[in-house]
Amino acid sequence: MSSYDFRLPDIGEGIAEAEIVAWHVKVGDFLEEDEPLADMMTDKATVEMTAPISGRITALAGEVGEQVAIGSVLAVFETESGVEEANPVGLEAEPELVSAPAPVAQRDDVPDNPDPASSAPEGDARRGEERETGAAPSPAQPAPSADPLAIPSLAAQHILASPTVRQRAKDLGVDLAQIVPAVPGRVRHADLDSFLLYHGHAGFLPAGSPRADEQVKVIGLRRRIAENMTASKRHIPHFTYVEEFDVTKLETLRGDLNADRGDRPRLTILPFLITAICKAIPAFPMINARYDEDAGIVTRAGAVHLGIATQTNSGLMVPVLRNAETRNLWQLASEISRLSEAARSGKAKSEELSGSTLTVTSLGALGGIATTPVINRPEVAIVGPNKVIDRPIVVEGQITIAKLMNFSISCDHRVVDGWDAASFVQAVKRLVENPALLFVPSGS
Repeated sequence: MSSYDFRLPDIGEGIAEAEIVAWHVKVGDFLEEDEPLADMMTDKATVEMTAPISGRITALAGEVGEQVAIGSVLAVFETESGVEEANPVGLEAEPELVSAPAPVAQRDDVPDNPDPASSAPEGDARRGEERETGAAPSPAQPAPSADPLAIPSLAAQHILASPTVRQRAKDLGVDLAQIVPAVPGRVRHADLDSFLLYHGHAGFLPAGSPRADEQVKVIGLRRRIAENMTASKRHIPHFTYVEEFDVTKLETLRGDLNADRGDRPRLTILPFLITAICKAIPAFPMINARYDEDAGIVTRAGAVHLGIATQTNSGLMVPVLRNAETRNLWQLASEISRLSEAARSGKAKSEELSGSTLTVTSLGALGGIATTPVINRPEVAIVGPNKVIDRPIVVEGQITIAKLMNFSISCDHRVVDGWDAASFVQAVKRLVENPALLFVPSGS
């Protein structure tokens, strides 16, 4: 037997440390090479670390929520034969390791009573197939239950979960497809507990019983959001300006373009708003800027790298639509869709989550009358379209029904004056309410 120290590799340019957001193992578990070890989060992205070798875990580098420096020991493996350790030169800092028998986290994908025969190559192949499909073999199918939740849906059959989690959910009559896991990718016992606790499921809580208090540790992306929002509100003197847009003509145009779109992507109102914003920005460069308060320098960006605030299962993420000013409506629609899906699935690259110069945030179908969005520091402005509603207005002395939408902008008052913010919004309003102008080349 020999010991192998797996050190946290360099997982991003300029990254000095990463936060442990999930362990997929506990001390004492045996891990095959390339099996999931831990999820580590940097300022830019969450990265899944996998086992570099096969071996038994004898120590782990801390608990969920703790920081680990690049080059420090993340896990210690006990191996059958000696493995040459490739440690980064000059990186000596090591966190306190958690050794057996104190487990750091429960690993869900290891059966409670492992079969020794499963160590054979054939067993390994079977386990690999189960890991890919999320299905566990069962000697017999249970009789259908009267409880509709007890009947696994087709979607549940493709959800990743350990055999023990799957069996427990079946015993409780819970459809795994209804559970949103805390860490995307696999349903664990803790996710099942949260689901049962929230819904007061029969057999877990008495009917009508109030839900118990729940303490949730603020880690990972949620902690990053909390830190960024706190810093933004602490350092930036915000002000918000709201204007009403008449989007009746724009919505008519949008409907016509969608009716004759062919194989092009369907247009929402957002690509039109982005086009209007990009056409208005050259006259108001202070809106599309980043402020380095330590250096006392405001950088007015030449290109519009637009952050698209996107809600995911893990929290709010802001993928960046680069060079928005160079794209047409359909290109914008396609890129918005691609970036949003990448963020929600956790596949967004680190470079796609940084470098924005202005952010747009929208609650989509939830709408809202008006918003006071928080600036995405170090940017100096954030815009927020609200829901479109039909409302009576007076036009040339006549009452008519129009499609109206409120448009919000929050600005950093150290960089942007109220007059400039209002003038910018009025320029966007003119373009939106006269959508033919969106297709007129700038400077014409």
